[in-house]
Amino acid sequence: MPSFSPAEFSGLDCLSTGAMMLGERGRVLYVNPAAETLLGISGVLLVGEDAGALFERSPELLAAIQTARTQQETVIEYELDVTVSGHPPIRIGCSVSPLEKPPHAVLIEMRAIDPHLRIARLEQARLQQEANRELLRNLAHEIKNPLGGIRGAAQLLEHELPRESLREYTQVIIKESDRLQSLMERLLTPHRMPRFGAVNIHEVLERVRSLILAETPSMSLRRDYDVSLPEIRADAEQLIQATLNIARNAVQAMHGQGEIIFRTRVARQITLESRRYQLGMRVEIIDNGPGIPDEIREQIFFPLVSGREGGSGLGLAVAQTLIAQNHGTIDCESRPGHTVFSIFLPLPS
Repeated sequence: MPSFSPAEFSGLDCLSTGAMMLGERGRVLYVNPAAETLLGISGVLLVGEDAGALFERSPELLAAIQTARTQQETVIEYELDVTVSGHPPIRIGCSVSPLEKPPHAVLIEMRAIDPHLRIARLEQARLQQEANRELLRNLAHEIKNPLGGIRGAAQLLEHELPRESLREYTQVIIKESDRLQSLMERLLTPHRMPRFGAVNIHEVLERVRSLILAETPSMSLRRDYDVSLPEIRADAEQLIQATLNIARNAVQAMHGQGEIIFRTRVARQITLESRRYQLGMRVEIIDNGPGIPDEIREQIFFPLVSGREGGSGLGLAVAQTLIAQNHGTIDCESRPGHTVFSIFLPLPS
């Protein structure tokens, strides 16, 4: 293998993003100043170290490195905890990319995540979306009664029409009234109180997986489970519905051709409903579809917002409501070819 010269990558020294390069055998070849600051360790001490030993308490990062190597594709982790031997854990977002030069090397780009900013953003979005949902619930109630009157009048009129051909028009009124009635019911449905019980999150995901494959056999659904996760207190049916809504959205965005990954991990030091939890659960639904259009990315959880022609825009709004009723929260990161919906739920203390 040709010798490696750190000078070839000296341009990375100027980046504000941390950068670390690993060689073919997993040893650290290069660390830029931003990565030194982020990890709190001098590059002199890091270069030459084995990444497997260095990050032995950071299995998610090691898994991302392994995936990038074996599949020769960039792996993005929007939020994970990294612990370097002898140092406190830090929360980062990172991407791991395979390199052509040096051969079989990978580049890890890291950035610190400010948990307070993220929590504030999620809370503000949740309050805004709840206000929108309350407005729509009130509107749905106001629409239901006159809608029933319109449908009833159309049925009476149908019996009085002299010619069969004219009934085609009353049938349009009746069918469209039924469609709107169904829409109103869907706006109001998610608000039954949850029925809490012991739930195995992997049984939930397996149920959703079987439903998706039954509906769309052409889809590829891959599992990446942390089987050590304990049961949680939740409403299993609500979690199934929320996860199914997200997965169906992905299937529709990819027109039934693509891959979805169900991933579960432990989430540390998370805030849900203004309460801090030392341990939580992160459930990710990942797809390699076209991504969410920029113009609706900030409103995807709002009711009636859809990036798909003919879509009702209720699937994600309902999913967020159901997750919130189970004391969790949901977030999304998206770019073309990689969309991740992350569900955070508390673990029993």
